[in-house]
Amino acid sequence: MKTLLSCIILSIAFSCGKQDPSIQKDKLGGYWGIESVTSPYGKKIDFSINAVVDFIEVSEEKGIRTKVAPQFDGSFMNNGTAEKFNLKIEEDSLRLYYTTPFDSWKETVLLATDSVLKIINRDSKIYTYKKFRKFNFGE
Repeated sequence: MKTLLSCIILSIAFSCGKQDPSIQKDKLGGYWGIESVTSPYGKKIDFSINAVVDFIEVSEEKGIRTKVAPQFDGSFMNNGTAEKFNLKIEEDSLRLYYTTPFDSWKETVLLATDSVLKIINRDSKIYTYKKFRKFNFGE
């Protein structure tokens, strides 16, 4: 049942206007706040506040993903850890391959625009991010 539901979700996700993976790669960089997580069973959890956001930096075929905490002065406090990844275009999809001393995994980018990022992980959970805007109390 779990496999069938995962296949249905993946089919829907991939059938809705396939985006060019090289364009996705160009859109990955920046600060991303999690908006929601959808389980393979369709249960969705929304996040209205982001105490921590993901900073993604991409150069060539490699990238770094770091958790940072936004500060009220517009800066970010880094937690001191970063996950390095390799980018590969496989089967018309952009994949992020992570390797740490503790684990290895891959994620697939479903959508990457200037304002939205959707990634599916190895557990078939779909993470939806929105571009994070720095706090700016001066305007």
